[in-house]
Amino acid sequence: MSGAPRPKDRPWLMRTYAGHSTAEASNELYRRNLAKGQTGLSVAFDLPTQTGYDPDHILARGEVGRVGVPVSHLGDMRRLFQEIPLERMNTSMTINATAMWLLALYQVVAEEHGADIAKLQGTTQNDIVKEYLSRGTHVFPPGPSLRLTTDMIAYTVHHIPKWNPINICSYHLQEAGATPVQEIAFAMSTAIAVLDAVFASGQVPEDRKGDVVARISFFVNAGVRFIEEMCKMRAFGRIWDRITRERYGIENPKHRRFRYGVQVNSLGLTEAQPENNVQRIVLEMLAVTLSKDARARAVQLPAWNEALGLPRPWDQQWSLRIQQVLAHESDLLEYDDIFEGSKVIESKVAALVEEAEAEIERIQEMGGAMAAVESGYLKARLVASHSERRARIEAGEEKIVGVNCYESTEPNPLTADLDTAIMTVAPENEARVVSALHSWREERDEGPAQEALAALRKAAAGTENLMEATLRCARAGVTTGEWAWALRDVFGEYRAPTGVGGAPLTVATETGSPLASVREKVDKTVAELGGGRLRLLVGKPGLDGHSNGAEQIAVRARDAGFEVVYQGIRLTPEQIVSAAVAEDVHCVGLSILSGSHAELVPDVLDRLRAAGAQDIPVIVGGIIPAADAAALRAAGVAAVFTPKDFGITEIIGRIVDEIRAANTLPPLEVLV
Repeated sequence: MSGAPRPKDRPWLMRTYAGHSTAEASNELYRRNLAKGQTGLSVAFDLPTQTGYDPDHILARGEVGRVGVPVSHLGDMRRLFQEIPLERMNTSMTINATAMWLLALYQVVAEEHGADIAKLQGTTQNDIVKEYLSRGTHVFPPGPSLRLTTDMIAYTVHHIPKWNPINICSYHLQEAGATPVQEIAFAMSTAIAVLDAVFASGQVPEDRKGDVVARISFFVNAGVRFIEEMCKMRAFGRIWDRITRERYGIENPKHRRFRYGVQVNSLGLTEAQPENNVQRIVLEMLAVTLSKDARARAVQLPAWNEALGLPRPWDQQWSLRIQQVLAHESDLLEYDDIFEGSKVIESKVAALVEEAEAEIERIQEMGGAMAAVESGYLKARLVASHSERRARIEAGEEKIVGVNCYESTEPNPLTADLDTAIMTVAPENEARVVSALHSWREERDEGPAQEALAALRKAAAGTENLMEATLRCARAGVTTGEWAWALRDVFGEYRAPTGVGGAPLTVATETGSPLASVREKVDKTVAELGGGRLRLLVGKPGLDGHSNGAEQIAVRARDAGFEVVYQGIRLTPEQIVSAAVAEDVHCVGLSILSGSHAELVPDVLDRLRAAGAQDIPVIVGGIIPAADAAALRAAGVAAVFTPKDFGITEIIGRIVDEIRAANTLPPLEVLV
């Protein structure tokens, strides 16, 4: 009978994005999660590991083990996967600039377990384009980065054929403000750039092109507009099928299948009324599971309290149980695609396909994704889209429950004790990791390690595939930082465009508007200070590459009449203070979302005092628990802003107030 239930489909892979503190602590967490019914692993690496620094590097200070697990060498990788059967595991590793290095460590550990590497299954994210655009963990320039990706893909096709060597990641594009059309177009343009490079390298014979395409996977974001998001996934599949058939001549439909995993949107999780995040997560999960023809192959869900800080194991368990209830208690997996034949869905999908293909063509005319990165086009488009979204939220046009509407609330028992509502990484953890790193270096055989690094530099200066030289480094006990610095010596480093200069004005400036009122405050303050312009330095100390908030502050401050000094991500406190003094700024704004604020902000304050610039007010924005915010204010920070402070124009007004207070000017009426 039509519509009758049938045997259930197999559920998607269920993962939890996890890792913190040390390899040992993360291994314990993984084994507990697997025991709870998780069917795959998703490894979060800390920022030093992601950006190619050892834990004892100056830029790693305050970042070790905070947003993921530190993996500095083969010994760490051994401990990370101890007692986990890698040959039977499906492991996702969110790693990009150093993806080749982490895959090499993983392969060597699997070999030590006695595994057949041809049977290893999993994914390395390995999408460097979105790092330039949104996440900020890039290291090398676009050309060498594309070579690393190409070499990895060629190696895995020949040696680890079940591995997905790249997970083209539109997830962070949406976090950075991408519309569904931009998310599709930018991701597909990246895929074209990667496949063109792989096939041009000559490392894959013509008759194996289908094997390459079949291992290209995608990692997407699903927001709360779950009907639009589901249509986006169907559009993704149609465009991918066309590109792989028409551009690359792939005839086998199985090779052309759009294969994707998903983490649902963390951008939309709120600090205000965080209990609302649970229903947001559920709705977002439906976008990538309801439609059989566009269903994710793997799903990982954030936790309800991620806008507050690092989730606890219990919070992650809650998110896993959400998946399990849908897969095992509902009848979702018993039916064919329930949207087949829907005129509404078909119309929306067709519109997304048409608009996305037009944007893909525009990018190709520029020379492709890499050229569009280097020109700043892609970044500027994202900054503009994000500015437009923030403006809609501030104007109340885009409603967020508990944030700009329905703000009254009963006391929340989940956050009654904020200090226990999230997990914290002990400050002494970093010292233990650094000490263990020093012991590793002292105990290894130094000769083979240096010989392996010399061979890596030689290979990088030539044209051979870099994977074998990287495996040699892994086996010789080379560290993450040493591997990356050897390649930096040859390839150099890269600072991506910020996109701030090209962002258009996106908020109203008519007389009486909030931005006009702030401009008036800026003008009055400038006049009282003796002319010129107010200068704001926006700085991102440490390794946190989440630059969206900093970019939005920089753009709005510019529109309010400030001269903005913004040099992008990954700066030391010393560099920030030097710039503040050299530019004679009126305020320093620091943005930190990685949890390293307790280490880095006091360092900036101390250096300003030492430079005789203690009168410059310092403001801080980020995911900062209340107790930490109080400590920062006690240390001398003028103001602390967290995700609940969504009004950017109001924040700029507050910055003017702090500048006035620091210069002993009388307060002006708050006009925003």
